[in-house]
Amino acid sequence: MSSGARAKEVVVSSSLEGGVGSSRSVAASTTNDHHHQQQAPLSRYESQKRRDWNTFGQYLKNQRPPVSLSQCNCNHVLEFLRYLDQFGKTKVHLHGCVFYGQPDPPAPCTCPLRQAWGSLDALIGRLRAAYEENGGSPETNPFGNGAIRVYLREVKECQAKARGIPYKKKKKKKITNTQIKGPSSDHVAKPMKQSS
Repeated sequence: MSSGARAKEVVVSSSLEGGVGSSRSVAASTTNDHHHQQQAPLSRYESQKRRDWNTFGQYLKNQRPPVSLSQCNCNHVLEFLRYLDQFGKTKVHLHGCVFYGQPDPPAPCTCPLRQAWGSLDALIGRLRAAYEENGGSPETNPFGNGAIRVYLREVKECQAKARGIPYKKKKKKKITNTQIKGPSSDHVAKPMKQSS
């Protein structure tokens, strides 16, 4: 068998804050590579959505007993979100911690790392879209359930209090006209009057 016909090993991993889920290997033959080269590459969002969808599907398969997508409900989604906390990188201080409510504690503590609220919120958005793209009905979409919104709101409020800083969207710096044009019009030389 020539090297061109040999199967390639592709590593697929799912990530929220840099490393959620486990890596697994998927064999893809090079005959499929030619087909994939003709398709436009996926955007970062689409790639992440596909990884998240595969990770969630794997999570359901690993349940005892395994859960099919048609049986999936908001409780499975909530359990999945709690499961992801073990891979989080956001320090969330507990009520008894001396640093509770401090945005920049001066020393380390033993409080747990969790998934950041923003990461979970974005994840749910991607999974909600993926569910419908994969044949799910908007009316039965477990990712759009009110219980998920309540959970995310509670996580947001808890993390804001525990870290001492409320979550705010970072505003993009606006470029002002003076930054684009350079010096203000006060410094621009005025045209000289023509003598008649």
